Amino acid sequence: MKALICGIGGQDGAYLARHLLDKGYEVWGTSRDAQLATFDNLRRLGIRERVTTLSMATNDFRSVLQALTKSQPDEVYNLAGQTSVGLSFEQPTEALESIATATLNLLEVIRFLRAPIRFYQAGSSECFGDVGEIAATETTHFEPRSPYAVAKSTAHWLVVNYRDAYGLYACNGILFNHESALRPSRFVTRKIAQGAVRIARRATEKLVLGDLGIRRDWGWSPEYVDAMWRMLQLDKPQDFVIATGVSSSLQEFVAAAFAEVGLDWQAHVVQDAQFFRPTEIRHSRGDASKAHAHLGWKATMNMHDVARAMVRHELDPTLPL
Repeated sequence: MKALICGIGGQDGAYLARHLLDKGYEVWGTSRDAQLATFDNLRRLGIRERVTTLSMATNDFRSVLQALTKSQPDEVYNLAGQTSVGLSFEQPTEALESIATATLNLLEVIRFLRAPIRFYQAGSSECFGDVGEIAATETTHFEPRSPYAVAKSTAHWLVVNYRDAYGLYACNGILFNHESALRPSRFVTRKIAQGAVRIARRATEKLVLGDLGIRRDWGWSPEYVDAMWRMLQLDKPQDFVIATGVSSSLQEFVAAAFAEVGLDWQAHVVQDAQFFRPTEIRHSRGDASKAHAHLGWKATMNMHDVARAMVRHELDPTLPL
């Protein structure tokens, strides 16, 4: 089996590449400019030399066609595009082009080639908006509250449309927040883990964060990429929510991270309104019962496990990833 991972340099792309290599796949991956990309995450996982990389501009139909024609994949995983909700407010056009237009191009190329390619689209819990205390399922209505979420919602319905209209094996994985030590520093969970360790090592700074009251369903990325793979092994394509089912506040995440280094977070953390988003989701929680029933998948790591693991990797970068 041969897989093409679009956005292989990111957290999920790197973990998925390792997961597929362990299963005996030939793995190809794309980046906007593969000759200049460092693929640091692949190197950190020790798999860089086992992956074939090529350049692909997802907003360019011809570029996508060339990449799929060259790689001849059995499975395509679209993990590329803008990944930051906050950044999407500053760069909304880039969000739409890199997520929605990119998904459309991939689907169109697969349809054009008439190849039996199975396609996975990285969806997002952000599409649901603020559902309150209710755990979102595959049938929960979308109410996106950011340009990122609007783009992900558009991509979701493109997948559904191409599946229904053209019979493509295409599915959406609606993943709730999932983290690891491979997260970039701009993500709040990595920022917290790094800040806690710096302060524990006697840095005199305060860790400045936004709204500590928001609640998220946090899981562990290596577990979530397994769910992606499982979705493409079914006889018929379906969409799935992937989540732990437990919602925790950002304050609880901060407390868990600082507790791991023996500190009281309240003495070292301050809130700043500049980090508040124009529209924010207060509560987010997913119900992955369908994934458990049809994929045999269930999260084993909760928020506290994730926070502790991220801090431990900051303390000792030699720990296995």
